[in-house]
Amino acid sequence: MKSRIFFLCCTAVCLLAACGSPRRTQGPFSVWERTVITMSDSVMYVGVVSDFEDSLELRAACRELSEEELRSDLYGMLSSKMLSTVRAPQQGGVGIAAPQVGLLLRIAAIQRLDQPGEPFVVYPNLRVLRHLGDTVRGREGCLSIPGKRGIVPRSEGVVISWTDPQTLQTVTEEIHGFTAVIFQHETDHLDGILYTDRADSVSDDPEWEAERAPYAGQGAYDKPAWRRGPGV
Repeated sequence: MKSRIFFLCCTAVCLLAACGSPRRTQGPFSVWERTVITMSDSVMYVGVVSDFEDSLELRAACRELSEEELRSDLYGMLSSKMLSTVRAPQQGGVGIAAPQVGLLLRIAAIQRLDQPGEPFVVYPNLRVLRHLGDTVRGREGCLSIPGKRGIVPRSEGVVISWTDPQTLQTVTEEIHGFTAVIFQHETDHLDGILYTDRADSVSDDPEWEAERAPYAGQGAYDKPAWRRGPGV
């Protein structure tokens, strides 16, 4: 009996070593990360807190991307899909973080409302280094917490850092106003924090249903079958 148990344990260890976990990288990105990047549509599924599997991803801390990953075609594909997702009319967001699309990677796409043309920019290895100025309270929502809004205290300004994917150098920048609020919201996502954790109050958003009514019944918010766990 003991030898049989030992054999089963060794077999299990070998299988784990061969298959790896979703966080174990094999070249640029892990097997699961590559699957999510390549299998997702141009507008990616956005996880929600009401889904148990999604909620685990939304509550996990993200890892940084390596230089090899930043140079890869997969990074370019992920960046493009995240931009398409946050800009999609059925989402209508001003920012999105990788854990919201099922990837525990330290990357976010953010609309620079403080720049001409208000472009969306992708920031790999994003971090807030310092908080600046007074604390202000404002209204926030989240694509992963549909139908809700909260009043959240945030710093008026921040100093951020990220990795330039072209030069692979670390860049720092000081940002103020509502754009700084977006950076704080999305960076929280990368640390497994939701705005509801910081909010003074959270309430129903009466505008949410009306904003999404044009996309009802079109599968715009449906979770792909390949993203669902066994038995779901």
